[in-house]
Amino acid sequence: MNYKTKKVNIGGVFVGGGESVKIQSMCTAKTSDVPRVTSQISALYNAGCEIVRVSVLDEEDARAIKRIKDGSKLPVVADIHFSPRLAVLSIENGADKVRINPGNIGDEAGVKLVADCIRSHKIPVRVGANTGSVEKEFLEKYGKNEKSLVESALKSVASLEKYGVNDIVISVKASDVALTVKSYRLLSTLTNYPLHIGVTEAGTEAMAVVKSSVALGALLLDGIGDTLRVSITDDPVKEVIASRRILRAVGLDKNFVNVISCPTCGRCEWNSMELAQKVSALVESSNKKLNVAVMGCVVNGPGEAKDCDIGIAGAKDYCVIFKNGEIIRRVPAQDAEQEFFKEINALLNDR
Repeated sequence: MNYKTKKVNIGGVFVGGGESVKIQSMCTAKTSDVPRVTSQISALYNAGCEIVRVSVLDEEDARAIKRIKDGSKLPVVADIHFSPRLAVLSIENGADKVRINPGNIGDEAGVKLVADCIRSHKIPVRVGANTGSVEKEFLEKYGKNEKSLVESALKSVASLEKYGVNDIVISVKASDVALTVKSYRLLSTLTNYPLHIGVTEAGTEAMAVVKSSVALGALLLDGIGDTLRVSITDDPVKEVIASRRILRAVGLDKNFVNVISCPTCGRCEWNSMELAQKVSALVESSNKKLNVAVMGCVVNGPGEAKDCDIGIAGAKDYCVIFKNGEIIRRVPAQDAEQEFFKEINALLNDR
């Protein structure tokens, strides 16, 4: 089921309302260090990021947004906590969106100040809750579960709606996979605002990718999620790569080279694993819609990969190259990699 959400404009990038799911990441450099931030944004853009977030901890960070925007190909989202003044200053310096928590942005006057500024500059805002910021009243009422997360997030939404803000993106992140999925599923039935999905504090790369793939994959297959971030304690470029792979796995990004390779077994008499890794590296950045197979043996390989545009399977002394399951030629084992790469490159360059 696809949940229909409202469309919002983040610096020319549209989120929700049937638009493609947008990939986000966040800079790790101090925002006032403009050259480092700009360099990081460039790397994220080249990796396929579509929206970038920066932390605003002080006035220097807020004022730096203007210079960052000058060198950024991505919309810039300012992430602010505790200070309505910094939120306003970030918006005035060109932030395309702000991420705030009305519960900690200040008193009612502070919330109104930020809301008025958001509205007057016609930018969206992201609010929500995670397991570390659930409102006390809902924790006491429900405990730490999907109900307390969702109601806390919707309270934040209501605090902005009453001042006329309605370009809102909501998140309800948890570090627990099951809780994340339950929370977004519940939230999607209660609002039509676009949803930013992710597993918070997911950890270092290996486990973060697993957690995010399970949670975000489940949600996206349900039609839930308008923009996403895979949180990894590492280079943020890895977040973007993981996000792209998740979107490809669930069928929401079809313009890529899909590498199919078998896990091998005792019938495999050549180093198909190494070639599969090399092929994956060769095609990683391509936007060509193509299926490539690297199969362990000639017994099953061509038949199992008959839906692939190009494939290779090996025996002890030779390999066969096939297209759509039909063998087109047999090559000596020592020439297999070179010859297969020629075939792949020919398809990649075929316009």
